[in-house]
Parts: sequence; C-alpha cells; structure tokens
Amino acid sequence: MADRFYTPEMLGPGEFVLAGAEGHHLVAVRRFGPGDTITLFNGDGNDYPAVVLGTSKKSATLNILRVEPTDRELPFPLVVASALPKGDRADFLIEKLTELGVSRFVPLITARSVVQPKDSTVEKFNRAVIEASKQCGRNRLMTIGPPRTWDTFLKLADLPATRFVLHTGEGLPGFGERGGSVVAVGPEGGFTPTELDAALALGWRAVSLGTRVLRVETAALTAAALLGVPR
Repeated sequence: MADRFYTPEMLGPGEFVLAGAEGHHLVAVRRFGPGDTITLFNGDGNDYPAVVLGTSKKSATLNILRVEPTDRELPFPLVVASALPKGDRADFLIEKLTELGVSRFVPLITARSVVQPKDSTVEKFNRAVIEASKQCGRNRLMTIGPPRTWDTFLKLADLPATRFVLHTGEGLPGFGERGGSVVAVGPEGGFTPTELDAALALGWRAVSLGTRVLRVETAALTAAALLGVPR
C-alpha cells in the first residue's frame, strides 16, 4: 500500500496542491520528491493514486492519476459509545476503534465518569482518526460525535436498532449475534443501577464479556472486534 495522505478537499484526476500539515509532512518529514508515488484520500470512500510533480518548503504539487473506489469498511454500521479512560489510553482507544472499522464513536458522560470530555476532545480525536486511517487503509473516517450524557445518549434516534450495554453482573449472556449495532461501555466503576435500568427500559440488552473486570478501552475494543465480524 502506497504512503497515504489526507485532505478534506474534493479530489479528482489532474493537478492538485497538497498544503498545510499534510503537505509539510510529505515534503519535510517523509522527504518525497518529483516522481514519487503516494495515495490521497478525503473520506469519500475512494483512493486517489498520485505522482509528485514538485515540492516547496511546505507543499507539494501532485498529479492525481485516477479515482479508485475502494471498500474497506464493515458491511454494516457499528457504533461504540464509551466513557473515556484516563490519559493516553483514550488516544489508544480511538486509534484501535478506527482500525477495527467502527463507523461512529460517542464519548459518554456518566454518573461515575472519571474523565470529563473537554471542548477540544472531538477535534483531538478527529486528528487521531485521520492518522489511524492513513495507517490502516480506511478511506471513510470514523465519525466522532459530541460528548453526550447517558440520558441524552439513550434518546438519540439515529442509533442502530440492535443495542447493547456492557455490564459485569453474573448470569448475563454474550452478544449472541453480529451485524449493525451500538454498544455502550461504562467508566471504570461501571454504569449505576439507575443507568442500567434506564437502558433496559428502552429495549437495550445487557451483555457481558466474561467474569473478569476489564479496563474501559479493553472492553470497548473487545466488543468492537466481536461485533465487527460479519454474520
């Protein structure tokens, strides 16, 4: 797979100037020059193979050769909503959810949340999604939703019909099915009984990942990996 660079701009065959942070990275960090080949993507589902025509200090002039429709996405929507783990573990979570093909991530604010999302959280996570997509080959970006309180999140109308909430209670089943779904992951202390009851009253299903208590990011990634396997 050729080295990949992201731009939010519309793309098509012909000459294109890649500037900004990605242009600087191509020229100054990766040191690509005339004749080198790369791939551009903008999140529309296509790859855009290109050849470097020339470079300046912070930009590169490219010739986009063609449009290549490339499907590397799951065949169904997969939404993960999770309380945020501490420190760099949140960045790790976003990176790996992107690699696993999750279509949308929603930061949750719950009664026991330790980390409270800031105004800059969505922007920071969007940058992490782009970097992970460059590495893993995705050409549609995982969407980062605005932080939601638990009550607000449960009332969202645009979630998949199959809805799971992770819990550590005894006797709970596993997922038991695959396909388009949403899974909610609580903070380190788990969802409160009131929060769990609110979800169950709206038709959510409580499921377990086993007898061990997992960290937030471990639970979220395990659930995404299990649910991302096609039927």
